[in-house]
Amino acid sequence: MQELRPGLYRWTAPHPEWEPGAEKDSPGDWPRDVGCVAYDAGDVVVLVDPLVDDWRPLDAIVARRPVALVTTMPGHERSKGEVGARYPAAAPRGVEPVEIRGAGETMVWIPEHRALVPGDRLIGDEAGGVRMCPPSWLRYSSIAHDELREALLPLLDLPVDLILLTHGEPVLTDGHAALERALRPIAK
Repeated sequence: MQELRPGLYRWTAPHPEWEPGAEKDSPGDWPRDVGCVAYDAGDVVVLVDPLVDDWRPLDAIVARRPVALVTTMPGHERSKGEVGARYPAAAPRGVEPVEIRGAGETMVWIPEHRALVPGDRLIGDEAGGVRMCPPSWLRYSSIAHDELREALLPLLDLPVDLILLTHGEPVLTDGHAALERALRPIAK
C-alpha cells in the first residue's frame, strides 16, 4: 500500500480472473495486478474498486471507522462482499461520481487531491501516461470507440493532478496533460 498524498492510498492485488498470454488489446489483456484506492475522508474511509489480498494495511487505515464502498463499473465488485462483512458501512463522502454516459462506467473524482479514479475506460499507456481502452473492451457497452472519446472529453474540465488507474501505473504528476494527450485527436 502506497500513500500518494496524506490520506490517499493506492495498492495493487492480483486479479483472480487474470490469465497470462492474452492477445494485445483483447478483452483479457490487462496486467495481473490491478489498482485499488482508499481515501481517508475523516470519519469515513472510501474504498474504490477494492481487491484485498492482505487485510493488515487496510485495517490500519480503516481503524474501526465506517467504510464507503464505490465501484466504477460492473465487474469491479471484487472484494466488495468481504469488505462489507469486515467493516461497518457508510455513505461515500469527499468524492464525486463522474458518469461516462453510454460507457457503463462511473469514474470517481476526489477533489481534495485532484485525483481521478477510472475503471476500465482509461488505462495505462505503458509510457507513464494514459490511453483509452482498446475497442474490444467496449463489448459489454453500447458505445463505439469514437463515441467513448467524445464521452471522455468533459474530463478535461477537471483540474486533474493524479490519475489512479485500475489497469496500469498511476499518473502521479500532471494528470491533466496526460488526459489531453489521450484525448487529443478531437480535443479542442
